[in-house]
Amino acid sequence: MLLSSDFSSFTRRKMAILVIAILVILVVVWLVYSLYIIVPSTEKTAAEQVAEEVAKAENPFKADNPLSTVETNPFEKVKKVLNPFEQ
Repeated sequence: MLLSSDFSSFTRRKMAILVIAILVILVVVWLVYSLYIIVPSTEKTAAEQVAEEVAKAENPFKADNPLSTVETNPFEKVKKVLNPFEQ
């Protein structure tokens, strides 16, 4: 009886306002959490993935080495041809 007398002053209107207030508080907490915790971590992981993809991608400014066909010591070949004592 003691409990029923304490809650007897609690009307449906007050209960509805209390439920709405709790829902509003939960929504605000969820929004703050998503803005300050989830979004930055998601952006960080997305940035890391893009950085890895760029690092793995071929360099668009890469130029072929113009000296790739040049021998390191061109006189070595001539020395072998002109040296009569080498077999």
